Amino acid sequence: MSHSSSHQHQHQPVVRPEDVLPEGIDSTAINGLTVRKGSVAAFVANALRLDDLTEGTPEYAAVVTQMRELTPVLRAIGLLDVFRPHSQAVERIIAEAA
Repeated sequence: MSHSSSHQHQHQPVVRPEDVLPEGIDSTAINGLTVRKGSVAAFVANALRLDDLTEGTPEYAAVVTQMRELTPVLRAIGLLDVFRPHSQAVERIIAEAA
């Protein structure tokens, strides 16, 4: 699936998960990035974990690193065009990954 603008799908009435990633396929290329199945869920799970971790610890740093690596994928699929983080820490991580 090529995703070059937010208006590209205006003639398609509905996009189902299987339209984006067919059954049995674990990744796709969007805007030149490989997007793996589970990328959004992994980012969200890590964002939720931040509240339970102490900034400055190795575990916190590992979570932040993973979130920074996933941020370009979130941008490529347009998620950050329609959703904003509630957490200032998550917002900062996304901004730093720019």
